[in-house]
Amino acid sequence: MTSQRMCPICGKPVSEEYKPFCSKKCADIDLGRWLKGNYVIHTNERPKESDFQNENNEEK
Repeated sequence: MTSQRMCPICGKPVSEEYKPFCSKKCADIDLGRWLKGNYVIHTNERPKESDFQNENNEEK
């Protein structure tokens, strides 16, 4: 038994062309959510001091 995958945005069947979405519209909605920062994994970890130093070196 094969189950048909559904679009994570609207629930319609997935299109091979836009996999894992059903259409370009749903793919664009997902991209917009990523760019806005809607998909975040919250953590209690703090950034390392070296991460800030590398960031500052790249800006110069």
